[in-house]
Amino acid sequence: MHIFQKSLFLLTAVTSLWSFSTIAGFAQGAVKSSHGAWSMVCETPAGATNEQCALMQNVVAQDRSEVGLSVVVLRTADGKSEIMRVLAPLGVLLPNGLGLNVDGKDIGRAYFVRCFQDGCYAEVILEGQLLADLKKGTTATFIVFQTPEEGIGIPVDLSGFSDGYSKIP
Repeated sequence: MHIFQKSLFLLTAVTSLWSFSTIAGFAQGAVKSSHGAWSMVCETPAGATNEQCALMQNVVAQDRSEVGLSVVVLRTADGKSEIMRVLAPLGVLLPNGLGLNVDGKDIGRAYFVRCFQDGCYAEVILEGQLLADLKKGTTATFIVFQTPEEGIGIPVDLSGFSDGYSKIP
């Protein structure tokens, strides 16, 4: 079992700690700082007393402008874990999940957990080897599938990831 898949199993305990509308909320939030290709975006959600922040990057496939991703890294509400949540567009093939390579190394797949009107979400807990690979890597390639045979690789620049990750409040 790949690291990406192992993290998925650990995630089930923390999934309910954050609303899936978090990505949409952060899209409207204020950019507090920039870390290479990543932005620290903060907002105070309705009903919350404290501002919440996440490290975020929006990307589009180089050869398919209609296929984009939002990648958000945030700390769970209980402060015990950091998760990476990826919003993929509607129309992706759900059973194939979301593939991940870092600098050409196959990390594995995460399964989509929910779909809403803005897209489908996959998420994993960031820890161990997965976190180390992201911190030292230069490019993460997320792979979404529109058919069982057709994977679309979407590169995400990891410059600034390690620095931004260390500053998530």
